[in-house]
Amino acid sequence: MSVVVSIDAHRTAAAPARERVGVLLVNLGTPDSANAAGVRVYLKEFLSDPRVIENQGLYWKLVLNGIILRIRPRRKARDYQKIWNTEKNESPLKTITRAQSDKLTAAIADHDHVLVDWAMRYGNPSIRSRLDALIAQGCDRLLVVPLYPQYSAATSATVCDEVFRVLADKRAQPTLRVTPPYYDDPDYIEALAVSIQQHLATQPFQPEVIVASFHGMPQAYVDKGDPYQAQCVATVNALRKRMVLGEDKLLLTFQSRFGFDEWLQPYTDKTMQRLAKDGVRRIAVVMPGFSADCLETLEEIAQENAEIFKHAGGEQFTAIPCLNDSDGGMDVIRQLVLRELQGWI
Repeated sequence: MSVVVSIDAHRTAAAPARERVGVLLVNLGTPDSANAAGVRVYLKEFLSDPRVIENQGLYWKLVLNGIILRIRPRRKARDYQKIWNTEKNESPLKTITRAQSDKLTAAIADHDHVLVDWAMRYGNPSIRSRLDALIAQGCDRLLVVPLYPQYSAATSATVCDEVFRVLADKRAQPTLRVTPPYYDDPDYIEALAVSIQQHLATQPFQPEVIVASFHGMPQAYVDKGDPYQAQCVATVNALRKRMVLGEDKLLLTFQSRFGFDEWLQPYTDKTMQRLAKDGVRRIAVVMPGFSADCLETLEEIAQENAEIFKHAGGEQFTAIPCLNDSDGGMDVIRQLVLRELQGWI
């Protein structure tokens, strides 16, 4: 018996102390550089994910490698250059997500055994690198926070896929939790409403219509059971109720369609044209599906769709910033994280 006790005591003494909790914020991703080469690497990883493009057959591989990755990187690089954070030489999405991580660290500093980090699903810093870092620092419990208010297989689920892939080769796996979507969370709806009101108070005009633009997805994905569209509708309905706006004053649209398949409608760019042709001269656009400003908000909406609206006869256009690392935005993330850490802290 004494030999067994001695061996167990030796094992206990040699085992590392693992008492920390890791929190990993994850956003979609970004190229490492605003040139064609950097965008090509990013697009290849992104468009090779079967959660994003479900049919990864031979035809798609030929189109991806033979056409898209030859042409699209140069075009997208020019778009990234319009919004690039030249001081830090990185995309705004990376700058903002880092700030969200830093501010969350400060906001929960009284829980000194909780470590906060951040990652991108595509590009850098990778989920693998940051999970490895948290585990190396003694985190035996992990909370993964996909920074998408609305769930979809192409966003939230692929974050989980990658986390599970990373953990699959770990002999000592940490206990894992994943935050749920927060599309109708009262804190989130309140933060959206306040951000809209605060931004509009700085403008020289009041919009006749507010457009809530969400990232689109193929209609077929929803037909197969993806809850994304229903959650977008729930977000807008809750926001209408909070702001006391009718369906004709707060519209729901979908942007960023790609390829030739039917995507969720109504399309944002077509709505811009229709509103202007119908005599609407002043609009504001809010993007409740994005937790941080990125190419799709800063270039596609604030620049491209503004031009579409004005070209069709519109006069005044404003894009409302995402919640980003604002006080309201950080309160949403902090409340979400603290709620999901219950029992661990």
